[in-house]
Amino acid sequence: MTITTFKVMLNREKAIAILGFNDVPHLLIGIPVIAFFFPILFFQEDISEGLIAYLPKYSISLLYTASYWLCVRILIFKLRIRFTGHQETGRRLLYTAGGILVIFIIVNTVIGYLHNDVFKGAEDYGLTHMEYKLPSLVVIVLVVSIYESIFLYNRWKEAIVETEKLKRENVQSQLEGLKSQVNPHFLFNSLNTLIYIIPEDPDKAVTFVRKLSKVYRYILEIRDRELISIAEELSFLQSYIFLLKERFGESFQINLSISEAYHEHQIVPLSLQMLLENAIKHNIISQRKPLLVELFMNENHQLVMRNNLQKKVQEMPSTNVGLENIRTRYAFFSKNKVGVEESDTHFTVILPLIEAQLTTIAEQ
Repeated sequence: MTITTFKVMLNREKAIAILGFNDVPHLLIGIPVIAFFFPILFFQEDISEGLIAYLPKYSISLLYTASYWLCVRILIFKLRIRFTGHQETGRRLLYTAGGILVIFIIVNTVIGYLHNDVFKGAEDYGLTHMEYKLPSLVVIVLVVSIYESIFLYNRWKEAIVETEKLKRENVQSQLEGLKSQVNPHFLFNSLNTLIYIIPEDPDKAVTFVRKLSKVYRYILEIRDRELISIAEELSFLQSYIFLLKERFGESFQINLSISEAYHEHQIVPLSLQMLLENAIKHNIISQRKPLLVELFMNENHQLVMRNNLQKKVQEMPSTNVGLENIRTRYAFFSKNKVGVEESDTHFTVILPLIEAQLTTIAEQ
């Protein structure tokens, strides 16, 4: 046992955090009680002659039980510290099984030698070699079962709490996303653009109103949906891009390159629109410095949005609310995290795709 492990075991709060419960009462009660009954259960001992006569047998049983329990406890400590992740549970249990075998051999050899050869305390109960070892195996299985069942139960409860937390955050993020897009500024800019279009090109003004209507209709229709297909999001995005092109002209340029093979995969609603809005909000857009946006699939089959970086001079630093919104919603559906990369020339956001079958989870 390393010094670090020993220090952790002495620290009550850290020990409870690693084990999942305070095991000291179990030690203080479990070891004496189990040791007392094992000779009666497995070696036909009785206490009819009195507790004093039973004391030698109880003592050796106590020595075995305490040795097994404390050794297994140390093993569990070390492996919990070494293998902390949920994905490492299989490896941890495999090492636990190997460690138990080693403990079984060492404890039986050492205490058996002390009992039989040093103190000359062996008695012939007419049992086989395996029947002598059975109590040892029962103690080990019992101790491991106590620690693992409580540990796994606590992890199960944590998983439920985390899932509920993510659900709440997901709903809140969706509401915040909707509120951030159905806002007076977007509508104000769109109406200002419409005012300039009407006298110049009435037909285009009608198209503009239809696209604006489609944008708001989409936002309202998907408010109860947690996932959306790339095809649906791109269809909405085309309308949104039309509005942006009318507002910024050639100062805003975008290149969409998404194969139809990916159209049935899922993403969180409004994620692409929020990334576009984020790029427009934080970058200079002018004829001399046009904003160039690319949307494509990378070699890892991830959705990538990248724009050239020409940051505005802002008095207040960015809060990254939009990106955090997307990260939070993605965390509920995928273990793959949203990637964000920033260089001197480009800002890139990488969205993992979600398989289509996960929509059934979102709809439950």
